[in-house]
Amino acid sequence: MNIADLRKEYSTRELSESDVNPDPILQFEGWFNEALDSEINEPNVMALATVDEKGKPSCRIVLLKGFDAEGFVFFTNYLSKKGADLGQNPNAAITFFWQGLERQVRIEGKVEKIPERDSDLYFELRPEGSKIGAWSSPQSQPISQRELLDNQREFAQKFNGTTVPRPSFWGGYILKPDIIEFWQGRPNRLHDRIVYQKSGDSWAIQRVAP
Repeated sequence: MNIADLRKEYSTRELSESDVNPDPILQFEGWFNEALDSEINEPNVMALATVDEKGKPSCRIVLLKGFDAEGFVFFTNYLSKKGADLGQNPNAAITFFWQGLERQVRIEGKVEKIPERDSDLYFELRPEGSKIGAWSSPQSQPISQRELLDNQREFAQKFNGTTVPRPSFWGGYILKPDIIEFWQGRPNRLHDRIVYQKSGDSWAIQRVAP
């Protein structure tokens, strides 16, 4: 197989400036709901890109856990690689790709921690195993499988029969966007790209070349 020969023609939909909502969050909500209705597997999966203090980028998959006019929320270990990057450089980007709809959304902005109470409320909703997992895993640090399993057993015993509290090193972040791009696949690689750029309290909308 020659990877260079792999191609897919996109032709099911189109996107124009006149089609989109003036508010990019409402536009995202519409597309996200369409992804849900289309039964796309885990439409909240997103790639999160961060940069460390030396300007070296890093990217990984995380899950969107909420969004509103303020931004896009996800949760992680604050001591992880992504947490360390965000502590040194709050600029980040997230990308959604919904292949079944031939759509991509790319979002750039600054990230900050959400209030502790909001992290507590979300942590309370997690399954018991996931709560224990948050305590057990020193995320991004070297560890053997045996050590990880030992940690899991230790914390399962420690919290047996009690409410598992949220670790102080685990919680939520919100990416507050200043650029949001909606990409719709089109024939001949002439894809539709509509970009919102924040200016004060408003958003400017423009088409950019594919």
